[in-house]
Amino acid sequence: MTELKIQHILTLSYLLSKGAKHNYVTITTTSLGKSIKKSQQAASKHLLELEQNHFIERIINGRKISIKLTNKGFSEMIKLSTILQKSLDSFPSHVQIKGTLVSGMGEGAYYMGLKGYTKQFKSKIGYIPFPGTLNIRIDQKIHQEAIKQFATLNGIKIKSFSDGKRTYGWVKCFPAKLNNSTNCTLILLERTHHDNSVIELISKSSLRKSAKIKEGSKVSITIPVNF
Repeated sequence: MTELKIQHILTLSYLLSKGAKHNYVTITTTSLGKSIKKSQQAASKHLLELEQNHFIERIINGRKISIKLTNKGFSEMIKLSTILQKSLDSFPSHVQIKGTLVSGMGEGAYYMGLKGYTKQFKSKIGYIPFPGTLNIRIDQKIHQEAIKQFATLNGIKIKSFSDGKRTYGWVKCFPAKLNNSTNCTLILLERTHHDNSVIELISKSSLRKSAKIKEGSKVSITIPVNF
């Protein structure tokens, strides 16, 4: 059985958009070529090959051609559509980020200890974080790009709050593992001094001690995306 060739997909897509699933549609190879950004000669060759392989039926009347997809042609396009839809809907089970442990500015301990946060952490992620955050510098661009997707995900939302003097921004939490063994939580902050090259982790206890790491240590963070 002849399989549909990649170079013919645009031609069949164009024909379908013109109604060639059920009816013969009249086109010229010049208009087809313009629509699929190919030359008139290439468009003519596509139609000939599609006809020879029984993906289309065509009736030629001078320079005008009337074309209809065969059941085989339409079936192949359905198969392609199904494969593409599955690919578009798929999502990796986890994202793995690699980076280097760096020192922060010391602000994490203050913010993580605010009652407006600690009460929500306790009820929503099940623990009050150890004072401070673990700062990981993401060195490679591919990992920096990978972490960006979490900005569009809901995560576990710690709401913003006010103490009457100032307002503190929301925090998004995502369960994670440090070096594939130590449970922790990736946090994304509404307000942060860091750029996209640094991420922050929190945990019940000191991650430096539990994971046996120190400044400059190379680490990996595994984050499920369907938790």
